Amino acid sequence: GGSPGPIRDRPEVSPWGRLSSIDCRRAPWETGAQFQLRAGKVKPETVTSATAPQPLRIRAAVPIIVAGTVLLAFSPILVRLSEVGPIATGVNRMLLPLPVFFAWMYLQPAQRFPLSAPGGLRGLRIALISGAFFAGDLMCWHWSIKLTSVANATVLANLAPVFVVLGAWVVFREKVNRVFVIGLAIAVSGVAVLMSESLTISAATLLGDTLGLVTSWFYAGYILSVSRARRAMPTVATMAWGGAMASLILYVIAFAWEGNVWPDTARGWMVAFALAGITQILGQTLIALALAHVPAEFGAMILLVQPAIAAVLAWALFGEVLSGLQAMGGVAILAGLYISRRSTS
Repeated sequence: GGSPGPIRDRPEVSPWGRLSSIDCRRAPWETGAQFQLRAGKVKPETVTSATAPQPLRIRAAVPIIVAGTVLLAFSPILVRLSEVGPIATGVNRMLLPLPVFFAWMYLQPAQRFPLSAPGGLRGLRIALISGAFFAGDLMCWHWSIKLTSVANATVLANLAPVFVVLGAWVVFREKVNRVFVIGLAIAVSGVAVLMSESLTISAATLLGDTLGLVTSWFYAGYILSVSRARRAMPTVATMAWGGAMASLILYVIAFAWEGNVWPDTARGWMVAFALAGITQILGQTLIALALAHVPAEFGAMILLVQPAIAAVLAWALFGEVLSGLQAMGGVAILAGLYISRRSTS
């Protein structure tokens, strides 16, 4: 009996159902894991990328990562169409979205992130580190696309999930599930099979192939750092500060090395804005949003569907024929994802 208390005194029901209720006094920039850590409900060492995500969260996050991956599949096409150098193309991609991200932070209180918030400075440092990793990723990736075949660059860059798993194990001491590793091996093999008809082994492409491999190292560092930053910062703040760091690094190098940073024609500007809007504002933001709710290694694995999506886009846009071998590779990727997904449940 009796009338209910004021709304502000009632506990907030978690939208994920299976998580314990969280007090509505949680700050708008805090993730659930960060609030529980501040409130003393969990010990710091229990909040890891392997233990924090719950099955219901993973089911909600997987379609978000897949959607982001679909958008990222346009990246090689747009990089090839860019009329500026490889590093300057990275500047276009990272610098043009910054006004959108910072305006978004200003207009949406839930995306604001005061440094006085619990873990604020640490979250900012990790976000800046993620930007440095992503700058290295874009430099190596764009040059790799120019210096070797798209197939070689794609296969080598998609080794990133392997290095994410190694990084989580070596750096963060996270346990690696054996079934997950089996699924990862199947999925990576599927990528190689999917692209095998276009793969080339040549001394002429050695530098491009090496840069493709280095791309996977940088992208693994980016995935791991964004996954950590998202525990302390909202999505847009992570993208804004990480993007600012990446833009600074890329601009300095592009200006010194390539000279011309910006396009000269209307067509060039259209490509630059398409690259910034499709792959960064939409694609990478969706992935950063989901990485707060799934293990970093599984999130990186989902990105392996990108070559399959790129093959379908090439078929739809350019009439390229999909062979039976490519279909087998696509099936292997999906099978590996399914096995790894089951291991995280």
